[in-house]
Amino acid sequence: MHPVSPKLARVRLISNGIYMAICLIAALAAVYFWGTWWWIAVGVVVAWTIWLAWLIPAQVRRMAWLETEDELLITKGKVWHKFTIVPYGRIQFVDVEAGPIARAFGLKKVELHTASAGTDATVVGLEAEVADALRERLTIRARERMSGL
Repeated sequence: MHPVSPKLARVRLISNGIYMAICLIAALAAVYFWGTWWWIAVGVVVAWTIWLAWLIPAQVRRMAWLETEDELLITKGKVWHKFTIVPYGRIQFVDVEAGPIARAFGLKKVELHTASAGTDATVVGLEAEVADALRERLTIRARERMSGL
């Protein structure tokens, strides 16, 4: 299995850190304006931030993907492990996306679209060159497999 870039952990920590900072400021404002009971909210935000600081790097270490002759294998998850197998013949189209923080770190995500709406076939945290090359290979393999159907 090919692991995703370790830079993905920093990207996720930054994006979640922004959200948690906003929640912390809101909780502290609630303490200031409405009283001491809101310290519970501050504690919850701090505890959740600590949990995410442990969980996100652990999740990123568990993310990986592998191209086989007939399918793409994707694994992810630390607490709830998920293993996805996508046959090339089921791929309808492939998207490559990058948000502003991921783009600053040179990362992209490859998302596979299949006929099944419930398929979670996304490989996040790929270096830009790797993501673009993977998209090209998957598109070619999907076209080859679909022509035989």
